[in-house]
Formats: sequence, C-alpha cells, structure tokens
Amino acid sequence: MTNTPQDSALGREVAYPTRYDPGLLFPIPRAAARAQIGVDGNALPFVGHDRWQAYELGWLDALGKPQAATATLIVPCDSPNLIESKSLKLFLNSLNDERFNSAEALRETLATDLSVRAGANVEVRFGLPPLREDDDGECIDALDIEVNDYGPPNAGYLRADRDDIAAERLLTHLFKSNCPVTGQPDWASVAIDYRGPRIDRAGLLRYLVSFRRHNEFHEQCVERVFTEVMSHCAPAALSVEARFTRRGGLDINPWRATPGFAPPVALRETRQ
Repeated sequence: MTNTPQDSALGREVAYPTRYDPGLLFPIPRAAARAQIGVDGNALPFVGHDRWQAYELGWLDALGKPQAATATLIVPCDSPNLIESKSLKLFLNSLNDERFNSAEALRETLATDLSVRAGANVEVRFGLPPLREDDDGECIDALDIEVNDYGPPNAGYLRADRDDIAAERLLTHLFKSNCPVTGQPDWASVAIDYRGPRIDRAGLLRYLVSFRRHNEFHEQCVERVFTEVMSHCAPAALSVEARFTRRGGLDINPWRATPGFAPPVALRETRQ
C-alpha cells in the first residue's frame, strides 16, 4: 500500500482558469434559505451587507507586467443572490493573465460582473480594512458551562429577562459551521449588539456552539442567528456581525441589523 501525495487529494489536479471568465461566478438565490427561517424576501426584517475581503488579486497591466492588490467587496443583503465563494475565487484567478489598461478598468470590471450576478449594485474598492486592535464588547467564551449540543442549531437555548433591560455587545470567537458545498469548516468571530431584555449569556453561547456541525453558507448563518435571537429574545434593536476566517484568499463578513442600526466599523480580526 502506498501513501504519497499523488495517492491523496493533494496529488489531484485542480482546474485552473487561464482566461478571464465572468461565467465562473455562481449566484445562489437567497430566497430558499430565507423561506426556511420565515423571512419574506420582499419584506426583509433587517438591513445589512456581506463584506468580502480578497487577499489574492492579480492581473496584467497594458504592457503585460503583473500587478497585485487586495480588495474589499460589499454585496447588499437585499440583492436577490449571494455569490458562492469558490466560484468567486475561480473568477478572481481568471483575471491573473488578463490585461487591463488601468487598475480602475479592473475595478470597474469586477464591480460590473459581481453586480450582474448578485442582481444589485456591488461596491468594489482596493485595499483592506485595518486590523482590530481591541473590542469594546464583552466576550462570553470564558463562561464555565457544560456544552454537549453541536447541531443542528437549537434556538431553544435562547432566553431573555424581560424585567431587566440592557444595552450591550456580546462576543464569541468560538463560532463554527460547515460549508454546504465542500463540507469544510468555517470559523468565525460573532458580535451581537442589542438593546432590550437582557439575553442569557450561557444560553446564547450554547446556541451559537450548536451551529458547529451545521452546513450553511456564512450569510445564511448570520440571518438565522438574527431571526432566532429576534424571535426568542425580542430586543428592540439588534445587530449581528460574523467575521469568518480566510479560506482560498477570501473571507466573508456578513452583517444584519434592525433598520436604523449604524453599520459596524469595517475592521479585520487577527485570525483573518
């Protein structure tokens, strides 16, 4: 029996795009997953966006000289489609040997192609947000609790004290779900800002840990957390942001909030 890289998945050739091809982008309608959590796509209970951070962007200038950059992509949550992450990686790779007259021409191409697939205007800008130095929220990861439920997500853990009104920001760095396409683990830090009945922290942590074996896209996980916290804890205002770690040169940072909630400052976690 042999055991070499050639005998494993490591030795298998992966198709690599050699020409610019926007057809590689694979849009996934948001409606089906939203219907599962009782969200009407025509009357969203939240505002928000999906902020992508691209670390591996390359192309050729007009003279054929390679160029490299990073980029931030903002997809509005009211777009009818999300973009599947592996398809975005393949699409970005298809730009590697494509000539553009200027960086602005590349940016416009990215914005146009992504907007067409998402079904709404996608903002594209070069560069990444700065790293987060600290966070003014309270991390609940040190709670001394027993956990033995790792999925499917169990909203039954969520509860709040309606006689104790709070305004706080709670954080966890223990969130994990799985990609529904590849089965690979997706790790994230989750920040929940709310105003309303005080949320039981132990129950919240158990609930978020119960995503551990759950297969769902990043954006859908955040929308599930938002709707279930709203349903079980009834906050007057709520913001849920997940900052997922990088995979394939991309990370995704979905944010959903009640209307009127200020968007979070765009920052990167050290794990990203």
